Amino acid sequence: MPRTIRFHLDEHIDPRIAAGLRVHGIVVTTTVEADLLEATDDQRLAFAQSQNRVIITQDTDFLRITATGAESPGIAFFRARHSIGDVIRGALLIWELYDPEEMKDRVEYM
Repeated sequence: MPRTIRFHLDEHIDPRIAAGLRVHGIVVTTTVEADLLEATDDQRLAFAQSQNRVIITQDTDFLRITATGAESPGIAFFRARHSIGDVIRGALLIWELYDPEEMKDRVEYM
């Protein structure tokens, strides 16, 4: 298993966040790139789990799903009031501080 976190951006996340993370060499997919636009949150979570990707989201449904005990590769959650730069900096911090095993089943609030 790679020691570096990879991310998946949820459906409503600005694609400029993916571009900003990629500038820093971070591996990231988007819901559009993964062809998951019509997928349910459970299906998106299953995709992230299968790819071992931390989900970056502002969708509280993921908080509810993980609160039930569902396994996840990790959730990086932020409120809509955060700027693109804030989200990129938050994701960079997670990427620098944690490895994938440490993020498993964890929710980090950015």
